[in-house]
Amino acid sequence: MRRRVAISILGTTLDMGKWDNRWSRWRPNVGLCQQAGLFIDRLELIHDNHASALASRIIADIGTVSPATEVRSNVINFRDPWDFSEVYTHLRDFARSYAFDPDTEDYLINITTGTHVAQICWFLLTEARIIPGRLLQLSPPRDREPDQDFAGTHRIIDLDLSRYDEIAKRFASEREDAASFLKSGISTRNVAFNQMIDEIERVVIRSTAPVLLTGPTGAGKSQLARKIYELKKSQRKVSGPFVEVNCATLRGDQAMSTLFGHVKGAFTGALGERSGLLKSADKGVLFLDEIGELGIDEQAMCLRAIEEKRFLPVGADREVSADFQLLAGTNRDLGEDVRKGKFREDLYARLNLWTFQLPALCERKEDIEPNLDFELKRFLEREGENVTFNKEARDRYLAFATGPQAIWTANFRDLSASVTRMATLAPHGRITIDVVDDEVRRLNAFWRLSNNDVAADAILNELLGQDAAARLDRFDAAQLATVLHTCREHISASSAGRALFAHSRLEKKSSNDADRLVKYLARFDLKFEDIRK
Repeated sequence: MRRRVAISILGTTLDMGKWDNRWSRWRPNVGLCQQAGLFIDRLELIHDNHASALASRIIADIGTVSPATEVRSNVINFRDPWDFSEVYTHLRDFARSYAFDPDTEDYLINITTGTHVAQICWFLLTEARIIPGRLLQLSPPRDREPDQDFAGTHRIIDLDLSRYDEIAKRFASEREDAASFLKSGISTRNVAFNQMIDEIERVVIRSTAPVLLTGPTGAGKSQLARKIYELKKSQRKVSGPFVEVNCATLRGDQAMSTLFGHVKGAFTGALGERSGLLKSADKGVLFLDEIGELGIDEQAMCLRAIEEKRFLPVGADREVSADFQLLAGTNRDLGEDVRKGKFREDLYARLNLWTFQLPALCERKEDIEPNLDFELKRFLEREGENVTFNKEARDRYLAFATGPQAIWTANFRDLSASVTRMATLAPHGRITIDVVDDEVRRLNAFWRLSNNDVAADAILNELLGQDAAARLDRFDAAQLATVLHTCREHISASSAGRALFAHSRLEKKSSNDADRLVKYLARFDLKFEDIRK
């Protein structure tokens, strides 16, 4: 059996007792060692140096009533036993330096003696598992008979809430409500998404650390960020506003001014003072969407603002403070951007504590059906018209939407726009098969164009690099992408040239298509052999 160890503060009033009649009074720390069925192997008695004489008397009396109990004296001097910060710090330091061994010892924390502040501190330290034990409350004897002893009674308070069925059920219900809140009340059937939402709920309630939401455009990062804020506010974790900024729209001095504010005359056009979005988010939540688009200078200032809660407005010589909680969103691979020197490694490390990857809609196709109903409800709230599917139309749309041909390039934005179009065009408030067929054709045409753009961007970025590709005129980009894809499909420059110049070569005296292709590629510092690789 494990040894039972009690930790207790000496009660300078309750434990006192007059010397001549002390055995006729209830003294908690003496009574602690007299409890029936609760033998104390060791008592850690905490007192200050002014109460050393009383401590010695109590230790001696414990030796009389329970000779087998070992009592250790622990001197902690509280200048003000009602100062929460001081008491908590001293008791926490005691707990952290104590050699707890839960495998061989069972710990009880006596909250009967000491100030109410000390009792609160014992509760916090035990609830946080800094002290691996349970709380113990002692009570004086009632209706004492003349020959009854003065041990009193005891009650152990176990803070493991999972042991209490009703509380556990209540907590489980509250967790479900919070998770449903984050999902906007939509019933999701995707197991991985449900698990991620459950984890986000636990994190945002218990932690003030930054949270990074990643995932493709349209996956719902902005919507989830706002729901996280509303959950935090409902839990009284924040009291300020939700401030959202799309970092992709910020450039140069405008970025610094928008984020950090400026003073009057800081630059041309600064006719007045501006507080900035970080200051506006004080006591609330700041959501930096597309944070990967921030410049290096803005990243450095953001890092300092996150860590120190202080920053310098543009043109100011005095810092301002703002205590906000940060959410960030991106569809970029920030780890790859760090390797390329486009994103600060220290800022990424600060953001990467809690990172959640939102899945694309094509990875959550089982959630398309409940989202159909959700989008129709939104249409009703927005337009004041209740629109429904007939059964055949609903089945046909779901068969398409969940099938392999539906790629949902813009994810939930595509789905929302699709339902809005069908609801708007629905005759007499009913979406029919004809409306669904028209929408399917519309989506397929849109996705073909979108795929062509994605493929063009991909091959240009691969062979030229992102910076060089971004500097191309759209006309040159489209033409070059077509040439590069054609080169990939042929084994030689001559074969690719014949495919590219099949008609124009008939009007020329020279039929050296390979030379014509090589010269075109040279304009962009490209070689056919490199493209083939």
